[in-house]
Amino acid sequence: MKRNRLNSLFKILFSLTFLFISMTGFSQTGEIKVKGTIKDSKGETLPGVTVKIKGDEKRGTQTNVEGQFTLTVPSNAILELSYIGFSSQEVPVSPNMNVTMVENNQSLSEVVVIGYGTQRRGDVTSAVTTVKAENFVAGPVTDAAELLKGKVAGLSISNPTGDPTATSQIQLRGNNTLNGGTGLLVIVDGVPGDLNTVAPEDIAEISVLKDGSAAAIYGVRGTNGVILITTKHASGNNINQVDYSGSLSTGKFTRIQPELTAQDYRNQIAAGTRDKSYDLGSSTNWVKALEEDFPLTNIQNLAFRGGNNQTNYLASITYRDLDGPVQTTYNKTFTGRVDINHTMLNGKLKFNLGILQNSINSQGMNYYDYEQALKMNPTAPVKLANGSYYQEPNNFEYQNPISDLYNTDRPVNQTQSKYNATITLLPVEGLRLTATGSYQRNNYQSRSFDNFQNISTIRDHFNGTADIRTNQSTSRYLLLSAEYSKAFGDHHFDLIGGYEYSDYNYFNTDMNNRNFPTDQFGYNNIGQGAALKAGILSNPESSSQGISNLISYFSRLTYNYKEKYLLMASMRIDGASQLYGAAEPFGKFPAVSAGWRITKESFMQNQKIFDDLKLRAGYGITGNPPNSGFLGVGILGYSNYVLYNGQWIQSLVPTQNPNPSLRWEEKREANLGLDYSMFKGLITGTIDLYDRRVVGLLYNYTVPSPPNLYTSTMENVGTMDNKGIEVLVNVNPIRKKDFTWTTSFTFSTNANKLVSLSNQTYQATVPYFTTGSTADPIQTFTNIVQVGHRIGDFYGFKVVGVSPDGYWIYQEPDGSIVPYNKFNHAFGDKQVLGNGVPQYYAGWNNTFRYKNWDLSITQRGAFDFQVLNAFQMNYLPTSVGNYNRAVTSTQKLYGTATLNKLVPLEF
Repeated sequence: MKRNRLNSLFKILFSLTFLFISMTGFSQTGEIKVKGTIKDSKGETLPGVTVKIKGDEKRGTQTNVEGQFTLTVPSNAILELSYIGFSSQEVPVSPNMNVTMVENNQSLSEVVVIGYGTQRRGDVTSAVTTVKAENFVAGPVTDAAELLKGKVAGLSISNPTGDPTATSQIQLRGNNTLNGGTGLLVIVDGVPGDLNTVAPEDIAEISVLKDGSAAAIYGVRGTNGVILITTKHASGNNINQVDYSGSLSTGKFTRIQPELTAQDYRNQIAAGTRDKSYDLGSSTNWVKALEEDFPLTNIQNLAFRGGNNQTNYLASITYRDLDGPVQTTYNKTFTGRVDINHTMLNGKLKFNLGILQNSINSQGMNYYDYEQALKMNPTAPVKLANGSYYQEPNNFEYQNPISDLYNTDRPVNQTQSKYNATITLLPVEGLRLTATGSYQRNNYQSRSFDNFQNISTIRDHFNGTADIRTNQSTSRYLLLSAEYSKAFGDHHFDLIGGYEYSDYNYFNTDMNNRNFPTDQFGYNNIGQGAALKAGILSNPESSSQGISNLISYFSRLTYNYKEKYLLMASMRIDGASQLYGAAEPFGKFPAVSAGWRITKESFMQNQKIFDDLKLRAGYGITGNPPNSGFLGVGILGYSNYVLYNGQWIQSLVPTQNPNPSLRWEEKREANLGLDYSMFKGLITGTIDLYDRRVVGLLYNYTVPSPPNLYTSTMENVGTMDNKGIEVLVNVNPIRKKDFTWTTSFTFSTNANKLVSLSNQTYQATVPYFTTGSTADPIQTFTNIVQVGHRIGDFYGFKVVGVSPDGYWIYQEPDGSIVPYNKFNHAFGDKQVLGNGVPQYYAGWNNTFRYKNWDLSITQRGAFDFQVLNAFQMNYLPTSVGNYNRAVTSTQKLYGTATLNKLVPLEF
């Protein structure tokens, strides 16, 4: 009985155990469909994360462009997640997964903006540099480019004048053209713009596409480089937030060239080297009189952001008030921006709307006034006893600069309105359809009036001169693109294709007049000037209009295998109105680049030095449009009047030959790069070597007439080379909880050469041309561009000494030494004196952070180049009796003698 009970109990336990094992076995072999989203610690989704089933190498996927994945797995599976720059993770499955990955090397995991999309930095195979807001140049800047000063190897940025209305001068990897466009392409949130389209305070990051393989996706607009600006957007994390930033700064002229003081001037009068009538009884530092005592730059930015994951917004207003270092110069800019995002259909449909309004009121520097401040007699007063400004109307090119400032009114008013919208549709997994449209309108008006106290009335008897110039322009932009991402095990590819259209339409007007009955109305009553009615103005009224458009098709494929072998290939086709009439108005611009992540190889797994080591190689072709339009067709222009049947009729004459062979200038560039991260991100950086050849340079050639209708033709003939090295090193010496120190070094070099200006059909008359100029009274060219030489050569007379009586001693091009009275001063006596293009650039940036405080120090330099010393050229000679002079004019040159007063100014 007892045994039977035990047997029954055993059977029951056995049955339950069997049932449990069976259920367990069923759950192990059953599969479920898993959906998940993977983000980083900041809540940003991560595209391209590798998702695998632990123990099953054959099944896996990668997250799409939205950081999402779908995978059918055993219900008890463990997923292995891996992503460049993040620590690998193992996560148990569940039907709906939200996973946050942890960075182990942030520089590799960053998503960087490239043309028409983004990539992880670890996947980038071309030369792209990204600078984020926390690493921008600190302090007030005039435009977006100044945020990058010293931060990007190979990118030269300068704003040397201090003029608050001037934009930055930018050059990337040397000069690429003679007669084509020179500006970099600026893209703001995917839409073409410029450096002033958005306030610098609203920018989140800037990417620079440097080599041909990166820029080729932009075709004819990308030759000189591409700057991609990403503005700040709402995060959609259910936080309503107000951000404020403000700054005040001041600046002054430094290292002013030393001139003779009023006492020095009087000492020369006492010594008999100047006429005693030149002592006018005052002591004036004219440069100091010109300066603003305390120029203040005031920048205020206020941003509002809020919303949720479905609808969010960012609205910002920025006020920038920049006082220039010279009195009466200013730039007051007010910018308002709104960015709205809305998501529908469970994230499958997204809308973005951007609105920007910009208003600028400014008055720039007149550089001639600074020249006059250097020239003015230091014993002359600024004003006379009666309160009027001191003037010498009979002295050549000589006028009171302070009077110019306050008796000339030249305000500039600009407004910009920009509207852009983007619709994104995710119809199926891995596919993204995007449509972006933009409309931009700019209005520009400059006015100027010289009143009755201005030198133009006192000296030239103009009785007031007025000028009004206006420009209205509109630009439209449309982008339609489709992007598809797919992963097959260890293979992942991304394919994008699109159509792009843009046009630009401008209308200019100009009117001027003089001889007003009163100066009380200025330019506000320009019709009252008598000169227009008298017909004594050469061009009193004019207007012009220009229209251009660009139609493009593009595609790009990116591929990686095991995140180890990387490939990118692209093709763009561009057609633009500049080549209207040409036989081939469409240009084709291919590019290919590849990368090898060496640290992914098995032989690198046990080393402890490199976190990541990637070798890159790329080749790409970009184009450059002509500066002028309609160069492919013959053009007639109005010329002289002829008498015909008793009427004077203006004749039409040929002004341009038809040129169906006209085409784009092409830049063909090869780039070899190395990206590295060492000692767990302690040291990171890049090294790039590039070799670019520009073919089909536009140049104007003399042609016989007849058979040609006109005596010259613009043709694609020239060839130019640029080669260089770029190095970036980032170091994080101190990485503590409360204190960090990061430092970075940039270095670049560029070797430029004009290879050719001729071919079998078109021959340059001479293998060079002159360029550059000096102002009155010298008026000569300063530079020469020669085949076989670098761009930027200064070309002039070479002085090697001074005779005992104060005359120059010259060296001829053949090396012979010639005294002043036997020197011909002819073109053939000139030679290369130096070069104005730097051979090397370097930058050193340091950022220190202690808790909530930070200190940034940016240093940059350009090396091995020459600068025309215009100050010495104009103020060393003593040939003009009453002009002020450089201090060096009283010193012995070459240790021999001071310059003789009979020696005129020359370059």
